[in-house]
Amino acid sequence: MARDQGGRSGARRKPQAARRNESSSAASPWRWYGAGVGTGVFLSLLLYLGTLPPSIPPGTGSPAAAEAQAPPKPRFDFYTLLPEQTIDVEVEPSAMTAPLPSASPQVTESFVLQAGSFRQREDADRRRAELLLLGLDPNVEESTGNNGRWFRVYLGPFSTHAQMSRARGLTAAQNIDTLLLKRGTP
Repeated sequence: MARDQGGRSGARRKPQAARRNESSSAASPWRWYGAGVGTGVFLSLLLYLGTLPPSIPPGTGSPAAAEAQAPPKPRFDFYTLLPEQTIDVEVEPSAMTAPLPSASPQVTESFVLQAGSFRQREDADRRRAELLLLGLDPNVEESTGNNGRWFRVYLGPFSTHAQMSRARGLTAAQNIDTLLLKRGTP
C-alpha cells in the first residue's frame, strides 16, 4: 500500500507558487494605500515649494532698492535751532522779588488708625472694649451719609511713627484689621 507523505489521506497540497499569490494579494491593498499616501505627500511638497516667493541673494539687489528699504535716519536739527532762538518776556523786577502770601497757617498732619466701621452702636462698643483691653485709647465717631449711619472706631491721633506702629502691631496680633488715615490738624 501506498502511504501518504502528508499524513492525511485525501488532502492535496497546493503548490508553493499558489501560496505566494495568496499572500501577495492579501498585502496588495496595503501597498496601494501606502503608495497613495506617499504620492499625496510628494505632490503636496511640490505644491508648497511652488507657492514660495523667489528669493534674491543679498548681494544681487540694486543699490537704489536697498536705499529705499532702509529707514531714513533721524535728523536732530534742534541742536542748531534752539541756540539761535530768543524769547522776549517783559517782567518787572519788583514782581519777582515779592513773596507770595500764604493762604492758610501752617498745617501739620497726623495719623489715625480706623479699627472698624459698624452699622450698630453695640458692635462698635464691642470693638472699643477689645482695644481697651489691649491698652489702647480708642474712640467711636458717628457719621451719617447717603448710605446710612455708621459708627467708626478710631485709634489716635499719633504724634510719632513708633506709637502708630506699636498700636498697629497690637491690633494685627489680635486679627483686627486697621486702616491708616492721614488727617490734617491746624
